[in-house]
Amino acid sequence: MAETAKSLENIIKELPPDIKQEVRDFVEFLLVRRGIKSCRGKPKFGWAGALKDLRNQYTSVELQHKISEWRIGGG
Repeated sequence: MAETAKSLENIIKELPPDIKQEVRDFVEFLLVRRGIKSCRGKPKFGWAGALKDLRNQYTSVELQHKISEWRIGGG
């Protein structure tokens, strides 16, 4: 590539906001397709404590196995 060619970053900076959003969406799609996760900020832990009512019924290992069963529809 010639040294005078614009960098991808500079090209994107020249785009209008709506097209920049399309580029962002497409890049995120490519990352997901390749198995690379995109991070848009700090993780949220809204699920924390959701299974606390089961703590007296299962050990942590038993609960992990139970959750695996639930995920594949076996329980």
